[in-house]
Formats: sequence, C-alpha cells, structure tokens
Amino acid sequence: MTQNIEKLNKVLAFVKDTFVGKNDVVDLLGICLLARENAFLYGPPGTAKSAIVRTLANTVTDGKNFEYLLTRFTEPNEIFGPFDIRKLKEGELLTNTEGMMPEASMVFLDEIFNANSAILNSLLMALNEKIFKRGKETKKLPALMFVGASNVLPEDEALNALFDRFLIRINVDNVNPDLLQQVLLAGRKLENALETETPEIFSDEIRELQNLCKRIDLKPIYEVYLNTIINLRNTGIAISDRRAVKLQNLIAASALICGRNEAILSDLWVLKHIWDTEEQIEILEGIINRTIEKDDHPKSHPQALQNKIPNPEEVMKDVKILIEKWNSGTLSFEEQNVIKDKLRYLQTRCDWIRNPEQKQYIQQEIESLWQKILQTV
Repeated sequence: MTQNIEKLNKVLAFVKDTFVGKNDVVDLLGICLLARENAFLYGPPGTAKSAIVRTLANTVTDGKNFEYLLTRFTEPNEIFGPFDIRKLKEGELLTNTEGMMPEASMVFLDEIFNANSAILNSLLMALNEKIFKRGKETKKLPALMFVGASNVLPEDEALNALFDRFLIRINVDNVNPDLLQQVLLAGRKLENALETETPEIFSDEIRELQNLCKRIDLKPIYEVYLNTIINLRNTGIAISDRRAVKLQNLIAASALICGRNEAILSDLWVLKHIWDTEEQIEILEGIINRTIEKDDHPKSHPQALQNKIPNPEEVMKDVKILIEKWNSGTLSFEEQNVIKDKLRYLQTRCDWIRNPEQKQYIQQEIESLWQKILQTV
C-alpha cells in the first residue's frame, strides 16, 4: 500500500509542478482517481483543463487514453467505435472498440454538455455503471476515471442526469496574478517540451489502491458525515441517497492518499466540491470549513488546510450587498434562505481576517443584519 501511495503522490506532485496554481484541481483529480469516481472541470477556455488531464493520464504507463471534444453532431461511432463490418457480414451486430472509449483506462470528454440524445443513454450507463451497452452487446469498461469538462453549466433539464453522474465539480479559473510569472515559466517549459523525468504508475497499481479505498474505516466520521448531509439538504443543496453513498468513496480516498486506514474529520473537505450552481460554492465552503476547522490531525489532507485568508474589503462589500437585498423587502422565502446561508458563510470568513479593527467592524455589520432578520421571523 505505502509504495503505491508514494507513487501516486509523486505523480500528483509532478502534475502540480507542471501546472502552477492548480494544486486544488490536481488533488481533486487524484481523489477521484483513487475513488474511481467521475470529475467535472468547469471554467473558461485557456485554464489548462484538458492539459492537466492529459498530463495526468500520460503518467499511467500502460494505460490507453481516450480524449474527445463533443459537438451537437457527435455520433456514437466517434465515441464507442463503429460496427464491425466483418461480424456484420456474419449477421452479428458488434462494435469495433479498438482505440475508442470502451477500451480506455483514462477518459476525457471535453464540452460534455454538447452530448446529444443519440449518445446520451450509452454515456449515462458508462459513467454510472462503468458498462458499455449497445443493443445486445454489453461490456465492462476498464476506465479508472472519467473526466468531463465544459465552459458552461447545463441549462437543458435533459442534461441534468448527465451532470449528476459527475460526483465532484471542480472550478478551474485563471491563476492568482501573484503566480503569473511562475505560470509563464512553467508554460514555456511545457511548450518547448523540455525533458523532465516523468514519474510513472501502472493501471493495476491504481486498481489495487481503488480496492484498498473500499476498506478504509469511516466509523470515526460517520455521525458527523450524516449530520452534514442532512444540514446541506436543509440549505437547499440537493444530495440524493445515491450521491450520499458515493461521496463516502471520496472521503475514504482522502484518508488513503494521506496514508491512513481510517477517515478523520478533515477528510470531509471533499464535500466543498459537490455544488450544482456557482452560488452554492461559497455556501458549501462556509458549512464544510466550519466542520473541518476543529480538526488538527497531523496527517490531514493538504487541501483541508487551504482556507483562503479573505480580503476584508471584499467581505465587507458582500455584506453590504446582502444588507441592501434584505432591506429591499421584496424577497421570496427561498431568497431569504439564500441570504441567510451567505451571511453564515461570510461570518465564517470574517473569523479569518487578521486585522482586529476590520474584523470587529465587519462582525458588527453582520450582527446588525442578523438582528433585522430575526425581527422578521
């Protein structure tokens, strides 16, 4: 176990060094790889979404990679392979999957929400059950992980089922300006294909880790996890029973990648990335950070410690926006709940402000708004 974990961590460290400022993206992909769950990358063009996945996939030495940019006109043959002409002449309707998705160990589908009805059902089964089904043909897929990407979130309700198949949603944006110089240097190095020693891992080694992931003890965090799911549902974040079950795999993966046999409180950090809408990102951060900040275990996952120090001016600006919205007096019950959730998040953010005077001033504004809210209940 230890040797394979070290190999995977070396692979992830290599990808992080290659793509400066994308540690969170790489770590989340590593978690999904261990848990054998699907990841969705969301962000504007030019943020290295496909390059990160490609680099990670290339470290799997004996793996077959499949990458495709979907359009509205993509046909099943382009993803799953054409019908085998030789078998067709013999009266059998079989697919020639050579070099196509059903044989790949790492699958990346760019602009995933361009998927049309012709490929949607087969794609849903592949993502959910890791099975390829076409007519009478059924085949288990060897895929270690599926990754989808898009510049937009789905608007068509018909695509909600597809979005739901991606357990983790990763927001990929341009890097912080402070890191731009490092990005330019790393990008130049990558474009010039300068020789670097690429760490390797075999697909069977990843599968061994995926099996180990199933044996991680979740009892230490089970009660907190259960209460967190109930809390998130109460705030309007939809978590089906199926997703609640699968999310345990991600928590176990966080423990395993840190070299532990049991989960700890901070492993719940992965729940910050189960949002359906951009508005839920901050709400989830606030709720989950309040839960995991009590944990000081020395073997916590690095991403559990990445509570970004907020800009006091930005926090105050957000508080002012909430005050104006509440004072408008034209809010529905759902809109009131959204304001309350955002205010709780800002209250948590305020605790991390270092300047005591700024912190006290913002806390007073937040408390004042809470008083107004309580008076209307």
